[in-house]
Amino acid sequence: MDRELVKTLDYILNRCGEGAIDAVAEAVVRRRRQLALFGESLNVPDPKRMAREISGQINIGASIEGLRETVRSMAERILRQEAPELTDGQIDELLAGWIPGAKGGDGVTTDTGLSLPPAALSSMIDQFVSFSQGTMNKTEEKELRSELGAWPRRYWESFPPVVRLLITDYIRSEINEKEFRSKINAAIAMEN
Repeated sequence: MDRELVKTLDYILNRCGEGAIDAVAEAVVRRRRQLALFGESLNVPDPKRMAREISGQINIGASIEGLRETVRSMAERILRQEAPELTDGQIDELLAGWIPGAKGGDGVTTDTGLSLPPAALSSMIDQFVSFSQGTMNKTEEKELRSELGAWPRRYWESFPPVVRLLITDYIRSEINEKEFRSKINAAIAMEN
């Protein structure tokens, strides 16, 4: 068993105070999002290589829920092999923190606590990007301001952090439109 993992789990389960547990939880969420978007490294992955690797492990035609269950099962198997001293309850708690939306759901919960259908979030992202690039239809922009007031700020504050990062990278031309769409779709699917 990996000594570093054992030390980390021991700290979390036996010595971690309330303030520290919040920091650990935030770190796990952040790392999970990095892994979901970029894999083991922070480099942009090669989609063909990833597709070959993943296709051998999962059913490509599976739904997002099926994919979550596959990932959950793999993580549970690894935990049982590498940390047999963990109880079923402890394993369930770890898996609930590691696998986003493992219980399923009909929408994406934004940072403001609002639950949005994935299509609505996608539309908000498109509107925000269009506005930010100056390509939004003036009538549409006027309607949004009339209905929502300072809608760009409200949208921005409601986006999950990973979506904000991707929008920023796209607007700054650090990623192209194809990469942006692919990563946004993955982020929305993982948030759902």
